[in-house]
Amino acid sequence: METTDSAYPVRFDIDYPEEPRNRLTSAFRLILAIPILAVIAAIGAAGSSSGEPTSFMCIAAGVLFLPSLMLIVARQKYPRWWFDFSVAYLGFHNRVVAYLLLLRDEYPSTDEEQTVHLQVSYPDVHRDLNRWMPLVKWFLAIPHYLVLVVLDVAVVLTSIAAWFAVLFTGRYPPPLFRFTVGVMRWHNRVVSYAFVLATDTYPPFRLAA
Repeated sequence: METTDSAYPVRFDIDYPEEPRNRLTSAFRLILAIPILAVIAAIGAAGSSSGEPTSFMCIAAGVLFLPSLMLIVARQKYPRWWFDFSVAYLGFHNRVVAYLLLLRDEYPSTDEEQTVHLQVSYPDVHRDLNRWMPLVKWFLAIPHYLVLVVLDVAVVLTSIAAWFAVLFTGRYPPPLFRFTVGVMRWHNRVVSYAFVLATDTYPPFRLAA
């Protein structure tokens, strides 16, 4: 299980908004996000016949994970178009999360990067990926899942505090911003390792880039 302390092949960041925040849209963010959440729900519905809130997990497993796993294990191939689709979907999902968590005021684009930056290095399957690792990566990542559950609870509390800060001061406190972005960065590294299967390098246990 290879690890690294620097230059992880999944890079994520969000530009901190220097201008005063839009207090009105921040106050009603959950309502304003309904249309774009409906788009994500529709994508999830393509991987599931149910309307349950597990649709994101359905697409992560059924669309992002399983086809990539089968191609790498059976053919030692990872088509560039399939990889690009997976990364594009993750980028879209991150823009929606950033909007919901009040990190940015721009309405999430379905295709443009905007101020949410996700870069995932395209792997050379024969050189960079062990063809059998996709069968166990999801299991090896269990320690990360446990840590992220705790961090996600902290993000919820942080977002509530930030919501009040934005409403009263028009600013998102930078320390809270960096923490939330760090947790999102951690999530992207784990998803790219265990489900997008973009790297065999084990994700570091850290928030920083």
